[in-house]
Amino acid sequence: MNLITKIRNWGDNHHPKSIDYLRILLGVTLMWQGVAFATNLHAFTTLMENAGLGAAVSISLSAHVIIVLHIVGGLLIALGSNTRLFCLLNIPILAVAVFFVNLPNHIFSPYSQFWFSCIVLIALIAFLIEGDGVISIEHEKKIAA
Repeated sequence: MNLITKIRNWGDNHHPKSIDYLRILLGVTLMWQGVAFATNLHAFTTLMENAGLGAAVSISLSAHVIIVLHIVGGLLIALGSNTRLFCLLNIPILAVAVFFVNLPNHIFSPYSQFWFSCIVLIALIAFLIEGDGVISIEHEKKIAA
């Protein structure tokens, strides 16, 4: 066995369930944010236009892609299916939100989304590395294989 396989096996055997609850919370948070964007689509597209995003891609198309990735990705992250893939797909969205949308605004204002976006970005990076856990759909497939 090589070192990576040993580390993966050790991680699968010593994975605390509390991390799975954080993964579920991350997924629900992404779904909630996607639904919030969908219900306030005009405000969301205005926010993207004011950030100077959309010169290369249509604002409306990119807004719909972000909403779908947040809702579908959040659902699958919460369920523990394809966690690494959907974390990888959501990381660029959150990186843009942190560095181009929220950072130029007043980050210390009372209702700033900067810190919330930073926490979600850090959690996405952590679960990109960690992957699924014991409480997941994919865990049953690992046991059967």
